[in-house]
Amino acid sequence: MTEKADKKRIYLVDVTNRDGVQTSRLSLAKMEKTMLNFYLNKLGVAYSEFGFPTTKHETNYLNGNLMLAKKGLLSPIKLSGWMRAIKSDVEEGKRLVPDLEYANLSISTSPQMIAHKFTGKGYTIDNIISQMTQAVDRAYELGFKEIGVNAEDASRTPLKDLIEFSKQAKKHGAVRFRYCDTLGFETPFRIYKRVLKIAKEVGIDIELHCHNDLGLAVANSVAGAAGAIDGGVNAYINVTVNGIGERAGNADLVSVILALRYGAEIGTGISSSINSEIEFHDSSKDNEKYAPDDRIKLKYAWRLATYAAEAFRVPIPVNTPGVGSNMFAHESGIHADGVLKNPHNYELYSFEDIGRGKPDVTHTGRIITVGEYGGLAGFKHVYDELGIHFNNDNDARKVLEISRYVNVTTQKPLTADELRFIFHNPEEVSYIIGVTPELGKNS
Repeated sequence: MTEKADKKRIYLVDVTNRDGVQTSRLSLAKMEKTMLNFYLNKLGVAYSEFGFPTTKHETNYLNGNLMLAKKGLLSPIKLSGWMRAIKSDVEEGKRLVPDLEYANLSISTSPQMIAHKFTGKGYTIDNIISQMTQAVDRAYELGFKEIGVNAEDASRTPLKDLIEFSKQAKKHGAVRFRYCDTLGFETPFRIYKRVLKIAKEVGIDIELHCHNDLGLAVANSVAGAAGAIDGGVNAYINVTVNGIGERAGNADLVSVILALRYGAEIGTGISSSINSEIEFHDSSKDNEKYAPDDRIKLKYAWRLATYAAEAFRVPIPVNTPGVGSNMFAHESGIHADGVLKNPHNYELYSFEDIGRGKPDVTHTGRIITVGEYGGLAGFKHVYDELGIHFNNDNDARKVLEISRYVNVTTQKPLTADELRFIFHNPEEVSYIIGVTPELGKNS
């Protein structure tokens, strides 16, 4: 095997459609979850943990997105489910979502959670490992293509237990071990050392799932990924769009990409949009060791972040790296003078790199929107403005009806990208937004 072929990489696993949507007081409609998958694929994210296979109101959405994957629209991104590491969950998930090929199975591993979540069962770490391996075995028996295992509360789990847990997972065919800093307890120095040790002793690819309770989610994720690479395995950083996640959130997708691309002794590239005649150091010559996935296209970051902010109804803070409104704003005399002379004086990367800079047109006069009570004339007018024309009124009515139902679930005027998506994928969208409750049954 050549050195290039054996090169380890840092990949991104977006968990917005799983961890983000389970955040208290926040939610997304199934169409909005689908659009996030669409944007994540454009951006080059390796995996989207796109939902819960055992949760019945997710069934049509999950199966519909897998249809879109087969169609080539959601590809090459891999759509992965999250389930508890319980055989019955694996069986139910596969029954409800039969074409699901990728999944992560999760179970608590810390003494705190073993004693105080599995109350009255007298479990030890050995019981936990046994339950996990049985679930992994069952998943492969049912035809899953790739299984990862999650150690919930890994940061409060003794290192020796994590090593044994991941060794047994690998022995039973798991391809990745997810190190979950469930409470945001980790620090960059400690997670690097612990992940390095696991990587060297087990030789399994490692995911970093970090929460932001101490404001260290991005730093911990990058440090943990460096530990994995230094230990000789691939790293998979779990991220969410705009850092949306439980409590203080998760590692922010854009911030992680920026750190991997531009961070000192980590970054693998420089801003491509700054005046090429200006000499400055290209860190990519020094730090190819920590290279992120080649498929990442940062230029889609702005489009994704702003869509998610509208969908979640959570505005992007002005000081958010890359996508905040103050990111490229300068007022101080010294700063304004410096950035006008050479943007690299006060900007680490360019707004063009993020996909910003295009005019943001706001209509202040007459505007026609598409919603649940819209009619055919206004609907066709909106599509005409998008450069999309229907063959006849009957075709338009079919798409209008689907758009109305989508609006019922989102309760927002449909965006231009949503309207284009519906036009090109009417059958799949109609299926995705459908929900049929199984009344009187467990869900």
